[in-house]
Amino acid sequence: MARQHAAARSAPDRLLAVLAAFDHGHPALSLSGISRRAGLSLTTAHRLAAALTAWGALERDAEGLYHVGLRLWELAALAPRGLALRQVALPYLEDLYEATHENVQLAVRDGTEVVYIEWLSGRSAVGVHIRVGARWPLHATGVGLVLLAHGTPAFQEGYCAGPLAAFTPYTITDPGCLRRSLAEVRRTGAAVSSRQVTEDALSVAAPVRGADGQVTAAVSVVVPQADAEVPALVPAVRLAARGISRALGWRPERTDQSV
Repeated sequence: MARQHAAARSAPDRLLAVLAAFDHGHPALSLSGISRRAGLSLTTAHRLAAALTAWGALERDAEGLYHVGLRLWELAALAPRGLALRQVALPYLEDLYEATHENVQLAVRDGTEVVYIEWLSGRSAVGVHIRVGARWPLHATGVGLVLLAHGTPAFQEGYCAGPLAAFTPYTITDPGCLRRSLAEVRRTGAAVSSRQVTEDALSVAAPVRGADGQVTAAVSVVVPQADAEVPALVPAVRLAARGISRALGWRPERTDQSV
């Protein structure tokens, strides 16, 4: 049945299926692995993998396993919300790290998920389930709450009405509670997410604005929940977010206290 469905897919769909077969859990795949995960016949998978390898989107190692190629990295560098944003933000993220020596993160929204595009980790910082490229539901993280709070009202309502996955007993799963949390983020200019993904971590996040004033990303610091000093962390995170925003061309009104 899967093969019949695969045959009906267009050539671009099949190419994208091959690329989508790779993820953080499957960074290296055999040809049969690509075939299985992409839902393609072995012959089709071989033909498409060969074409992608010739172009540079895939690379093949000495053992015959395929990996994502550097050509895709070169293209990703052109994404305004990817490497370009990371380059602008990195000095401010490093300053935030030096001030806290805790995990520092930069993230953007992709649909109903937050995608982490930079992460600086402290040697003795609290362990987190985050890496560059990782995705989490918006409601479960500090950066996600910031990005959700600054989405359109229609988007927020649609998200709140949908299923809210729980990762710990403390994860926000009640729509009314989530709406109140989003309102508090907009009021204070920062989000505090405590024990939402793991029970030992607390995140403080703030919005990053582009030249047009729209929130395009969020920056956060993740610390041990037990000894988190939130009043001291909020100004530090907001200062980093403001610095990145200004570097992106944002010029706030003198009365604007939202970042």
